[in-house]
Amino acid sequence: MSTAAPSTQWPGRRPAPALIWAITLTGITANTLVSPLLPDIVEDFGRPDGAAGPLVAAASLPGVLAAPVIGLLADRFGRRNVVVPCLAILGLSGILSVLAPGYWVLVGARFAMGFGTAGLINLAVVLIGDHWSGRERVRQVGRNAAVLTAGLAVLPLLSGSLAALGGWRLGLAPSALGLVTAVAAWVLLDDVRPPHSALGLADQLRAAAGTLRSPAMAATVASGFLIFLMIFGLFLTTLPVHLEQEFGMQAAARGVLLAVPSITSTLIALNLAGLRARLGLRPLLVVGAAMFGVAVATVGLAAGVAGVVLGLLVYGMAEGTTVPSLQEVTAARAPASQRGVVLAAWVSAVRLGQACGPLIFAAVFSAIGTSATLVVGSVVCIPVLLLHGFTPMGSEPPGDAPD
Repeated sequence: MSTAAPSTQWPGRRPAPALIWAITLTGITANTLVSPLLPDIVEDFGRPDGAAGPLVAAASLPGVLAAPVIGLLADRFGRRNVVVPCLAILGLSGILSVLAPGYWVLVGARFAMGFGTAGLINLAVVLIGDHWSGRERVRQVGRNAAVLTAGLAVLPLLSGSLAALGGWRLGLAPSALGLVTAVAAWVLLDDVRPPHSALGLADQLRAAAGTLRSPAMAATVASGFLIFLMIFGLFLTTLPVHLEQEFGMQAAARGVLLAVPSITSTLIALNLAGLRARLGLRPLLVVGAAMFGVAVATVGLAAGVAGVVLGLLVYGMAEGTTVPSLQEVTAARAPASQRGVVLAAWVSAVRLGQACGPLIFAAVFSAIGTSATLVVGSVVCIPVLLLHGFTPMGSEPPGDAPD
């Protein structure tokens, strides 16, 4: 008799997808709102362009260590008891960011915000893995990713538009909505703890470590780090400065350009289940990695805005292909007793990429310029390509393969 099915179940009612989407959208406000505002913020505080790096990295760095702890707590004490405090911390830190009187106070507020965001994106996917399986799980992860990418379009556009009306502080104001999402999660999520929460901490960690040591999982974690090194270092940090320096774009226009990738990313994510069934996991990840490199190099070499838009459309295809696929396969390979901590380990690697990318590439473009940085940075896609091209990805867990 198979024991796989019970191990994938989580007690309690299936949460409404809209709540999961709200958690996801709230979780990305930390960096999507600030990205188009970076040149205005550093100018307002009299800082050089390279000061944009710490502003982005500050909200990502705490997640490197906090994400695994948050995932472990969610496995032991229930999802609601961890999701709600994370949302509340995010909302309160967002208010402090709006009121920050100086550069380092803002960096500190964003560092605190990082503890709130550390668990939200992965816990949204954990909730999907808890209550859906097979092709429907792939579909729900794809829909959640589509909401995320739509947020990546709308939120920079919103913050850039608000900044045009009332300055960068107004542009950061929507992050305070984390408090509203916290109340909704408290009301709508069941307060349940699974039977395995009685397991010893050492046994739980040992089991999760065994899952993470598999070649496929190790490749997934490593590629997550590299992909988000590119996303946060090149797209969210280098690109806004590039658009200002090379094309003279103000915050609102930068917000529009940063929203372009969501067009193709959302379309891909919404059709992820069908693409996965037709092509398979490995081809999706390999093609996605190649598209990242092509997209970033195209943006760096573009002589006009049309070339930038073309590169960003390809970039959106890469993001919509790879990120939800990595999230879904990580959730699929982890039983319920380990899902929070295993996904959090993946997020910890992602957060390390988010934290290192802005610092590395801000230093690089300060030395060689933004165009050269985008071209040179495109080579990060090569190890991702090799990881998924040559690592055996294995089969889906019994009963979990897409239909």
